[in-house]
Amino acid sequence: MSFLLRFLTWWNSQTLNTQFWTWRHGVKVGEDEQGNLFYQSEDAKRRWVIYKGESEASLISPEWHGWLHHTWKEAPTEQPLPRKVWEQPHRPNMTGTPEAYLPAGSLYRAKPVERRDYDAWRPE
Repeated sequence: MSFLLRFLTWWNSQTLNTQFWTWRHGVKVGEDEQGNLFYQSEDAKRRWVIYKGESEASLISPEWHGWLHHTWKEAPTEQPLPRKVWEQPHRPNMTGTPEAYLPAGSLYRAKPVERRDYDAWRPE
């Protein structure tokens, strides 16, 4: 069944075509803390990622995202980015999950906070 899923779907890690292309032209550059594998072509013009599990772009950390989009020449395994003390660890996009950010006035909160800085317009 997993063979059929890999043959027909792209969101389950990689397709057979991507696996063949990676085997034929890919040079492994590194792996991130989530287990995603990063490759580049032999001439270093193309860069791609093989996701571990579901293909979700927000799972990639900012360091690897910058490398994938040619913002940095060196991969984070060769030259890590300096970290600031105020930086928080990377979190994927939580939209659509129970951990999603809901601002104070959101209707999706269990108990919306009443706003005191705004008065609704009322016709006279």
